[in-house]
Amino acid sequence: MIRRVVESDRRALSALLAHELNTHRHLDWRAALDWIGEKNFWALERENEIVAALACPEDPPNVAWIRLFSFSPQISGAEAWSALWDAAFAEMQSESPNARVAAIVTKQWFQSLLLQSGFQPQVNIVLLELLNDNYALVPSNPLIQIRAMKEDDLNVVAEADRAAFGELWHNALDSLRRAYGQSFYSTVAEDERGIIGYQISTGNSFGAHLARLAVRPQAQGKGVGAALVRDLARRARSYLGGRLTVNTQSDNAASLSLYARMGFVRTGEYYPVLIKSMI
Repeated sequence: MIRRVVESDRRALSALLAHELNTHRHLDWRAALDWIGEKNFWALERENEIVAALACPEDPPNVAWIRLFSFSPQISGAEAWSALWDAAFAEMQSESPNARVAAIVTKQWFQSLLLQSGFQPQVNIVLLELLNDNYALVPSNPLIQIRAMKEDDLNVVAEADRAAFGELWHNALDSLRRAYGQSFYSTVAEDERGIIGYQISTGNSFGAHLARLAVRPQAQGKGVGAALVRDLARRARSYLGGRLTVNTQSDNAASLSLYARMGFVRTGEYYPVLIKSMI
């Protein structure tokens, strides 16, 4: 039986997700089970036991990232995916015919299922690492000021994020609020007009990760991104031993050029992004 996930399923889903080899999780600020209660969170149930689950809620509207797909060893991945995806796809075709469904693939078996369902490869997410101090050699713009982000900045930060990334890669306000709350270091860049860019980074004993960097289109090419990264790199050097990583799209020439100038190199790791339209 295919049905919607409800709050009382939380414990059963936690047990299902323990099968990590059979679980796809989106690279996200929200834990997979935080999506319970949202549209398009489906369970496949057999003999009163949840044997598979799929979550692909729209956030932001018309963009549904696959946040979770997990299945029990009792069932094949292909069978679980086919049943759950049919239910999710039918609902989105009916209610959101202009939507796109996207997935960042971290496991090969999941990519195979997506391709069989008509998803198309679009781009790769590539991982880069800062290996030297070139960031200190990039000229600074004295008109740009960097300061710590405040919670009151988040509405403006969300506007800057949408302007910089557009619909598919845009992070909604709720996601940015969660990112800010989980961050090691978050800053905004300002000029006489106000906030023109920001960065949010996570950190642990192994180093820092630049999780989000955005610059308003009208301020791009003026050293804003470089100023944010330079400040972050110095912070990471002081507090986390210096390792700094970042992800970006393989077709984002501007970001790749910026990071290369500042001393980042590709690690060789990458994650394919696959997309399917409802039409």
